[in-house]
This record gives sequence, C-alpha cells and structure tokens, in this order.
Amino acid sequence: MKINENFLNLKDSYLFATVGRKTAEYKKNHPDKDVIRLSIGDVTLPLAPVVIEAMHKAVEDMSRKETFKGYGPDQYCYGYECLIDSIRGSYARKGVTLRPEEIFISDGAKSDCGNILDIFSVDNVVLVPDPVYPVYVDTNVMAGRKIIYADANEANGFLPMPDMSVDADIIYICSPNNPTGAAYSKEQLRAWVDYALKKDAVILYDAAYEFFVTDGNLARSIYQVEGAEKCAIELCSYSKTAGFTGVRCGYTIVPTELVRGGVSLNKLWARRQSTKFNGVSYITQMGAAAVFSEEGEKQCRENLAYYQKNAKTIADCLDGLGIWYTGGKNSPYIWLKCPDGMDSWAFFDKLLEEANVVGTPGSGFGRNGEGYFRLTAFGSAEATEEACRRIREVLKK
Repeated sequence: MKINENFLNLKDSYLFATVGRKTAEYKKNHPDKDVIRLSIGDVTLPLAPVVIEAMHKAVEDMSRKETFKGYGPDQYCYGYECLIDSIRGSYARKGVTLRPEEIFISDGAKSDCGNILDIFSVDNVVLVPDPVYPVYVDTNVMAGRKIIYADANEANGFLPMPDMSVDADIIYICSPNNPTGAAYSKEQLRAWVDYALKKDAVILYDAAYEFFVTDGNLARSIYQVEGAEKCAIELCSYSKTAGFTGVRCGYTIVPTELVRGGVSLNKLWARRQSTKFNGVSYITQMGAAAVFSEEGEKQCRENLAYYQKNAKTIADCLDGLGIWYTGGKNSPYIWLKCPDGMDSWAFFDKLLEEANVVGTPGSGFGRNGEGYFRLTAFGSAEATEEACRRIREVLKK
C-alpha cells in the first residue's frame, strides 16, 4: 500500500487554523481581554425570513407521506426544478441565458473548487494568482499538478492580466477576489477569456462574492463576456450571498458549449457528480430557491447592506490613517498594506496584543501577500466600529 505522497508537499498547517490557534493561545493567557475577530469570513446575521419560511415548509413536506422527498432528481446531479429556475432567473437579470442542464447544485463553492479537478488530467499546468485563496493551491498540490503564478501586486491593483508568453491549461480567477477584495471589470475579463480561448485553456471562475458588486462596470458573472461559455466554468455560493455558511449550498455552471479534446466537460461533470455526490438536502434546496425570489433578493440585499456598511467603516478608518488598501467596495474584504514596513505576522501580533483585534496575515495567501493584511466586514456593526477605534488608537501612537 502506498499513500498519496503529494499530501506531504502541503504546508504543515492551514492558514486559518494557525490564526485560530494563535488567537486561542492569547485568549487563554489573557482571559480578561475582549478579542474582536475580523479574520475568517463567516457571516453573523441570521438567514432571511423568506428563506426560513421556505425551509419550514420543506420540513413539513418531509413529515407527510404524500410530500416526502427521498433522493432528488438524477441523484441530485442537477437539483430541484424550482431551485434551477430561480438560478436561471438570477442570471437572466445579469443578461446571461443558461440551460437547466448547465446548472449543478452542490454543498458549496469550496467543495466544487476541489472536486471539479476530477475531470482534468494531472498533467495540466495550473495558473493561480499570488496572493491566492489557499484552496486553489492546496487541492492541486494534493493531486500533484504543476502550479505557476500570476503576479498580483500593488502596482496592478492586485488584478493580474494574462501574459501570452505563459502557457497554462487551468486558470483560477476569483472576482471580487478573496483575499484582496479587488474586482475585474468586464473588459479586463475579456482579456482573460481571449487568452483562454487562444491557449485552449479552461478558466475556473469563483464568483462567490458577486452579490457584493454594485459597480455596473464590474462583472458579476464571467458569462457576461462573449465567448466565456466556450472556456469557463463558474463556481458560485449561497454562503455570503444569503448567509448559508452553516447551511451549505452552492452551484456550479458548466456550459454545454465547453468542449475539450472532443469531449463535453458538462457531461464529464455530470458523470462525476452522479457517481461521487448524493447531493444537497431537499430542505436546504427549498431555502436556496427562495433566495433569488423577488422578496428573497430584497431581504438578502438588506443583510449585505449591513456588511457593506461595515466595510465602509473599515475603509474610512484606513483612509484616516493614510493606509493603502484594496477592497472595501464591491467586496466584503479589505486588503491593507501593513504600516511602517511591518511583515504580515508581526502586524498580526501587534493588532492582537495591543488592539485585541484579529485579522489574517497576507503572507498566508502567498509570497506576494507578505507585507499585507486582510480584514473582513462580516462582524457586527458594534464590533467593527470598536475594532476600528482600537486600530486607530494603536496605529496613531
């Protein structure tokens, strides 16, 4: 028996586990301190009332023989019709037409970011931005693929553009970006689509935060760019859109026009999912179906407005301190440059020990993240305001 030795090439500890451990150690040694967490991007507001109502009804459905649901359609490969229709309606409002069979329901974008790799050969070269969401890198390291990096930095606003001298087969793009909060315009994405088409590559487009986009010049879906249906797979989540971090539901779009080597990637993904995945519960799907209803979008946007106000609170704080950052608009993340040339973990320690505020060191997202720091807007308004007051107090010394 042999193990998958590619796992040995992973870093010893997942970034957020290290942040959690260091925070727990500090709290253990300083039990009297009130520590505010602006690190992991978990939501804090409850689910929208219309979602709860739909889930309650679904629970009642499960209590009666005539409405009970077992396995879903095609072993959950595609999801219930009302959920598929609601997603199609959401895309139609963005100017994108989808076929029902192009939509696959999952338990979240993070899962599909890793699982989608099953349909690609390990011989493919993977291009990811640096800094980058760790899952993109770690799942490919586990598989043994070669990874190359697109240089995201302050000079390009942490939005790297394609380089035709670089050959890649799989390209990860997250916009609005985690961790940097930067977002591509439709014209910028057009360059990436042109690159992928010329290289016969596939873009894995993470649109988990698209609901935060308010600028009409920015893309909410890569399919708003002509030709993307021939080169891109879009991964989406209800986690931040509707607060489903503890409920778990997402969806992945694999266009029927996406063909490589004469093979439909849509059919490959359908085969993979029907083999390895038994799907998302009926109760969860009914809640998700309510999200993109007229009332659901209204209520979810009210929650997002709360987080957007938090982001503005943080951005205003940094503006007052003269600290450079990206994000804070069209994104729940604020990516700031550590003051006085501090490295990421030194700044983490300073904020934890002197302000009792926890953020995420940028170095954990890649080499280009060194010297930068991520804060999130998902806390309570009161905690966010207090954290900013403490940060101002510490950094003005």
